[in-house]
Amino acid sequence: MMDENTLWRTQTYALLARLLAQAPDQPLLDNIAAIQVTEPESPMGKQWVQLMSKANRSDVSAVEQEYQTLFIGITHGELIPYGCYYQTGFLMEEPLANLRTDLLRLGLERQKNTAEPEDHAAAQCDVMRLLLSAKGTPVIPPEVFFNQHLRPWIQQFFDDMQQANSARFYQSVGQFAATFMSLEGKLLMS
Repeated sequence: MMDENTLWRTQTYALLARLLAQAPDQPLLDNIAAIQVTEPESPMGKQWVQLMSKANRSDVSAVEQEYQTLFIGITHGELIPYGCYYQTGFLMEEPLANLRTDLLRLGLERQKNTAEPEDHAAAQCDVMRLLLSAKGTPVIPPEVFFNQHLRPWIQQFFDDMQQANSARFYQSVGQFAATFMSLEGKLLMS
């Protein structure tokens, strides 16, 4: 059985994966706004309260447009949410090859209908969710995956999200995620 802290971390990775994969719909914004925060004065509690408040005040169509501008754009969005890009300045480089090797070791493969490379921030958050919720000991433990594939770049990505010109709702997501990743980094130090 999963302890409460691991369950909370798993659910946070799931939320981040969802928010990075596509713009939130109204039910998701409503669910975020309705979360019960048990420790509102803790670092994460403060971020939850801020994210809830932003979700409560956000218009779903404005958030959809914001998502399009930040992550899609005409040729590309204001942010490029790929680990390879953050680590090398290019797409499809060695960090992606290393990630693909580890994903194969985990028995995970790219979905055929997906155009995004596997080093997309949403996909990597989803892998962390899977690793934390795995029964038994995974082939690659969560701390190893985090340290090899997220630690080198994810903090900078969420810092950039907070500074993005188009970010309104996603500025709060960036603050929330940066705080969470900072805590994860301390927890998963290798």
